Amino acid sequence: MDLSQFPTIRVAACDLNGQMRGKRLPGSYGATLEDGSMRMPLSSLNVDLWGADIEDSPLVFDSGDADGVLLPTDRGPVPMPWLDNPSALVPMWMYREDGNPFNGDPRHALAAIDARFAAKGWQVMAATELEFTLVDDRGQALAHPPHPAHGRALAGEAILSVRQIDAFDAFFTDLYAGAAAMGIPAQAAISESGIGQFEINLNHQPLLRAADDAWLFKALVKGVARKHGVAATFMAKPFEDDAGNGLHVHFSVMDREGRNIFDNGGPEGTALLRHAVAGCIRAMPASTLVFAPHLNSYTRLVPGAHAPTGAAWAYENRTVAIRVPGGSPAARRIEHRTAGGDINPYLMLAVVTGAALEGIEAQMEAPAPISGNAYEVEGLPQLAADMASAIDAFAADEVIARIFPPRIIDNLCQTKRQEMARFGTIPPELHWQTYLEAV
Repeated sequence: MDLSQFPTIRVAACDLNGQMRGKRLPGSYGATLEDGSMRMPLSSLNVDLWGADIEDSPLVFDSGDADGVLLPTDRGPVPMPWLDNPSALVPMWMYREDGNPFNGDPRHALAAIDARFAAKGWQVMAATELEFTLVDDRGQALAHPPHPAHGRALAGEAILSVRQIDAFDAFFTDLYAGAAAMGIPAQAAISESGIGQFEINLNHQPLLRAADDAWLFKALVKGVARKHGVAATFMAKPFEDDAGNGLHVHFSVMDREGRNIFDNGGPEGTALLRHAVAGCIRAMPASTLVFAPHLNSYTRLVPGAHAPTGAAWAYENRTVAIRVPGGSPAARRIEHRTAGGDINPYLMLAVVTGAALEGIEAQMEAPAPISGNAYEVEGLPQLAADMASAIDAFAADEVIARIFPPRIIDNLCQTKRQEMARFGTIPPELHWQTYLEAV
């Protein structure tokens, strides 16, 4: 893409909360992005939801808030169809002055997991299912969106309703056109169980590309919604008495010959699949901070409310946290169903696939698969019940320490403690004003 054709461009890297941090530049700057002249403080990827520096952060106080070097990722520039004026976004990631990756960058954390698979001659293929809710945020309280035909607020659930999808046809037409322009492989869209809630599946891609697509798609959904007079949010729980937003990931692993290492020709899958499942189960409680990174996230994690809180697995069973879907053996894969829609895609995919690799390398043995309703099974290892517990578990777990570098672990814990303290000064009924578009 010739960036000089655009009056302005954006360059942005992903911070720990999944937000874009970067700059607006003249299009003529596009030719200079590869030379390392684009710089930002290393601490800019470790700010809280409001964009404030983390108190006592060593990135600020020990290093003098040193600059890092932003370089384009291999994702390449993409148009920004939600803006009124033509522009392009160039996804970037952060390096240190000496040319080494900055190990506080979430995308580098995922790249390190991807490299561990590549060292074995394997490639992870991943796909995400993203749920979001359209809302009316013009008042003092969040409200359900108006129906495009008559303007009255939506008042009822419409699970798998083609009529509701078609009511928002203009929005979805622009959304799919934007996804195509950005190279995001958007697939099926459905009306979900929440009021004004929808889900869109993205097609399987190599691991880093899948994370890039999810990150960019969240920005696209929010931007297109605004052009249609509503807001879109991936908050885990926009409304206390309605369904929450989840983000499921499906992944398989291919060898050098293009064979799926989880496929044994039958429905049960290989021993490698079961080792990967065991790793995911082992890491799940300590991974809660990644799956539920905000105070609002924990209002979704209620036992029996279609958000799995127990670390269990099964074949073709949607009540479990880890499902092995049926279908063709060649497509045998793991579906991880725990994360909320408010996650950072890079951290989420890193902890899921990193845990699977830990299970494979240690040849962990999975427990017996669950039969029946997993919500009724007692004694399962549980996700952390609140953010304070999640922070403590994430900071102390030995498997998490093998998946993420110390900088990511320390920064994320510091960030979440600071956010908890600030939210403590804000009335709970107003928390949505911070979360609405930030996540």
